[in-house]
Amino acid sequence: METLQDILVRGTAWGGKIRVFAARTTAIVEHLRKQHDTYPTATAALGRTLSAGVMMGAMLKDKEKLTIQVKGDGPLGQIVVDADAEGKVRGYVDHPHVHLKSNAMGKLDVAGAVGRSGHIHIIKDLGLKEPYRGSTPIVSGELGEDFTYYFAVSEQTPSAVGLGVLVDTDNSVMHAGGFIVQVMPGVTDEEITKLENAIAVLPPITDLMAQGETPEQILQWVVGDDLVIHDTLPLQFACLCSTERVEQTLISLGEQELLQIIKEDGQAEVVCQFCNEAYRLNKLELEQLLIQAKPKPVQ
Repeated sequence: METLQDILVRGTAWGGKIRVFAARTTAIVEHLRKQHDTYPTATAALGRTLSAGVMMGAMLKDKEKLTIQVKGDGPLGQIVVDADAEGKVRGYVDHPHVHLKSNAMGKLDVAGAVGRSGHIHIIKDLGLKEPYRGSTPIVSGELGEDFTYYFAVSEQTPSAVGLGVLVDTDNSVMHAGGFIVQVMPGVTDEEITKLENAIAVLPPITDLMAQGETPEQILQWVVGDDLVIHDTLPLQFACLCSTERVEQTLISLGEQELLQIIKEDGQAEVVCQFCNEAYRLNKLELEQLLIQAKPKPVQ
């Protein structure tokens, strides 16, 4: 099966009264599955969060970025996703080897893996001195409903969030993606009812993707043909780790802790949680960092 490019589309409908986003994230979620060796339920939870992340990233301005932290009481632990306005995203889950029995509907039990209590935290770096922080309780653990609740409570924007990941029998990702539909000022009660009815009968997003529906066509299922796509954004996995960042992290540990590492281990290995890249520094390199970690004399 040909792998399609991961993309995001964004636009408006009903004369600008509805703001819409939809994303196909299959290739990136499969990349993360291989990278972190996630089991099916963990793959679905991470993939749903990542799909929400790329769409929320598309709501930002240039150079802005955000971090999603899903901290539930389930066996997955924490799910973390970073995304920006340019379609770059990365993510990981604390415990990737989680796979639960199917739920009562015969689907992957994402809610059981995430947990039904806890919080979703959104941290936005908007280029200001302090980042914006929003937090809402987990209401179901299925994540689509949880992000819907976040938008309503934390950002006061009535929204519908649909997220899905379909995992094959060999654990690979067949389809992954999602949509966000947001109600803007000026929408009538009749239009809200029309939107709610469309979403109520909408097939699962992965069923639509399996039929070959594009992100734009999925949005048409929700809002009809009165849809204006403003732009299409290619999506890509991108990690921010580097040797320089690792060195700065080690320097920030301080003189005493670096001395202890040199004395006890004679080397250091730092593994990036997002991409599993391992950075190794020998004793000489650590000693050079130690010089930079020493307190500077007061002038």
